[in-house]
Amino acid sequence: MPGTNPSEQAKILVTRRMPVNVEARVARDYQATLNADDRLYSSAEIVDAAQGHDGIFCCSTETFSADVISALPESVKILATLSVGYEHIDIPAAQKRGLKVTNTPDVLTDATADVAILCLLAAARRGAEGDRLVRADQWHGWYTTMMLGTHMSGKRLGVFGMGRIGRAVAQRGRGFGMQIHYHNRSRLSDELEQGATFHETPESLLAVSDFFSINAPSSPETQKFLNAERIALLPDGAVVANTARGNMVDDDALIAALQSGKLAGAGLDVFDGEPNIHPGYRSLDNVFLLPHLGSATHETRDAMGYCCLDNLDAFFSGKACPTPLT
Repeated sequence: MPGTNPSEQAKILVTRRMPVNVEARVARDYQATLNADDRLYSSAEIVDAAQGHDGIFCCSTETFSADVISALPESVKILATLSVGYEHIDIPAAQKRGLKVTNTPDVLTDATADVAILCLLAAARRGAEGDRLVRADQWHGWYTTMMLGTHMSGKRLGVFGMGRIGRAVAQRGRGFGMQIHYHNRSRLSDELEQGATFHETPESLLAVSDFFSINAPSSPETQKFLNAERIALLPDGAVVANTARGNMVDDDALIAALQSGKLAGAGLDVFDGEPNIHPGYRSLDNVFLLPHLGSATHETRDAMGYCCLDNLDAFFSGKACPTPLT
């Protein structure tokens, strides 16, 4: 663990409960206000709690809109978010106010890529359905046509968003002997591409994706990206995974495709409006559902917390933040 922060007098509001090691470090190095009950604060409560604080250590569960940012006390100079995505923060509003914002790239790449493969594999091999069958004592013995799934090895893997996590998903797909296809805002270098086939449009990518992994960042342009029209472009019997953001999927369209058999299965770790997910998912056998576990390992959550604290340490020491957004 790094040494003591040279600015011990800085006051930090921590909006959510953090891993034990992370809370120990922030309490050691700062005058920290912790959220012992892990209660989700409203925007008004965050503004009120931030009074007298110099920085906020937050998560993607809190929304820092332009109105919230303008209402924060003048003492608050930095937001350090425990996330890679930052759609919950109005970056232009933060820039206008001169508020430093940092995130946590890199450290959750492997954990999230692992979950993307878990979602694809569990959906393809009917993992959730099989688990329910065994738990309900409805498994009455092996037979040759029991619960046949979709072979993943050797198939075409389409990766939508070839950033750090997308590239890690592609690398894992190569371990299954999969043919890697991708769409990105710009084509990767040969070194990063590693033989993957680039598609200039998402529509071209969808047409060749036996397995399709959503790894792009959420933005106004990508909201409801996977809609009925795009699902229709996927090969019949394709498998879809979403470990990016829930608002990138049109739930009604995906559920309809799973019900009709257009898609063999889906694995979802994120949902629009989570934890209040579309109730249609719960009745489907061919969907594998996880409660937003992408970065949920002891090692990764500690690393994310340390990244936030490294940014706070640097800021209050007058140094450049390691992972700035503003």
